[in-house]
Amino acid sequence: MFLNLLVAALAVAITGLLGWRMLDHRADRTEIARLIDLQPSSPARFSADMVADLPEPAQRYFRFAIAEGTPLYTVARIEMGGQFSLGTKDAPNYMNMTATQVLAPPEGFVWKMSGGAGLMRMSGSDSGRWTRFWLAGLVSVARFGGDPDHTRSAYGRYVAEAMIWAPAALLPGPSVTWEPLDESAARVVIRHGDLEQAVDLTVDVEGRPVEIVFQRWSNANPEGVHRLQPFGAFLSDFRDVAGFRMPFHVEAGNLFGTDAYFPFFLADVTEISFPQRAR
Repeated sequence: MFLNLLVAALAVAITGLLGWRMLDHRADRTEIARLIDLQPSSPARFSADMVADLPEPAQRYFRFAIAEGTPLYTVARIEMGGQFSLGTKDAPNYMNMTATQVLAPPEGFVWKMSGGAGLMRMSGSDSGRWTRFWLAGLVSVARFGGDPDHTRSAYGRYVAEAMIWAPAALLPGPSVTWEPLDESAARVVIRHGDLEQAVDLTVDVEGRPVEIVFQRWSNANPEGVHRLQPFGAFLSDFRDVAGFRMPFHVEAGNLFGTDAYFPFFLADVTEISFPQRAR
């Protein structure tokens, strides 16, 4: 009798967890659809005249990243593989991962990933609204978001990733301003509602973006306290996609430029596309 009750209780618990997981999948799909619907249906086309008044490194960046006449799509879908670490610099314990990301700066993003194997398989999603990860698809191991700290931290991430995979979203406008730093670097400031984020870009002589760094609101530190701290990435393996030229290899991590830095995110892009909004 006791065994039967135990089996029944476990079945109910597992069914409940699977239902909870399905709700997360539904939320992912809903948010992804919302972001894709922000794609301009008849976008303007790039002209170097659009960036003629920007600092010279920023002009170089745009002329490298966007070919003349390219439709200026601002919502990108990125398929990627690579490695992801939840460890430390001394013990990174990298796991292989695959992920799909829909990036729509400055409105939001969804990064939906799966990594590891067997009972240690990690899956879930990160977005501008939540962070939700599961172990083996049944055990919730991280669940937070919906508060000012998470919103501010997430905004820093996807604004910086616009520099990588959605350059059209960084063209100058009322909410996007550029300022010079030196002969090879410029700073962009992106405002959206009450949020504001600056990102520093370093380019080579051809305008290739080789490094980005910004002050990110984060609690990824020994104290576990939210504060501004450097986050950055190295970019390489540039390829042409529908008139854009973007990096297919990214190495990124917290405390960039300090002795504590290590790249917890090593991504190799397999495909970039610009999904069209539903008619």
